Amino acid sequence: MNTRPIPWDYMIQTMREALAGQELPSVSLISRVNNDPFAILVSTMISLRTKDQVTLEAFNRLYEKAHSPMELARLNADTIEKLIFPAGFYKTKARNLKKSAHIIISRFSGNVPNKIDDLLSLPGVGRKTANLVLSLGFNIPAICVDTHVHRISNRLGWVKTKSPEETELALLKILPKKYWIEINEILVKYGQALCRPNSPWCSRCPVAGSCPKTGVIKQR
Repeated sequence: MNTRPIPWDYMIQTMREALAGQELPSVSLISRVNNDPFAILVSTMISLRTKDQVTLEAFNRLYEKAHSPMELARLNADTIEKLIFPAGFYKTKARNLKKSAHIIISRFSGNVPNKIDDLLSLPGVGRKTANLVLSLGFNIPAICVDTHVHRISNRLGWVKTKSPEETELALLKILPKKYWIEINEILVKYGQALCRPNSPWCSRCPVAGSCPKTGVIKQR
């Protein structure tokens, strides 16, 4: 991991400015429209391994039919499948969504829980989803680490980790808490626009001078 002091304020503000006008990730956009932990949970579960536009359309179809765990639980799995298709692994997601709705009703009085261990007890919910629900759904500081956050944090030399779980633990120790909620949205947008997995746009990156480009073989 980088032992030099990381200029967090400069890095985050510079990235924000570089991303002005870029489209929001699907779940971030949904959170702006639906200030509802249930909407965040459902959209994040749908979003796994699914493109943003597909996620938005699938979520809107399902949310139109089910605004609450009670309404979702009343839908049969086939109906949920049809509503969220062609999201990746839509059959598995449909089953997990329905099971999660029943668990939320039976264990949590119909309210999406706001504790990570409770969220992780729901089928199909991992740390990425749980942390996004906490941060966007409840405004509880949590770091959501997906492939973009994991890749870019290592590329920038902030951390030296082998998995998203390790990256989350490492960032919790070094990233100022005021950026915990925001970091996922910033790095997802940055990964889509500039810091691509292969051949990143280093020539366009305003923080390239502070980036050791760890693991970068080819760049533009």
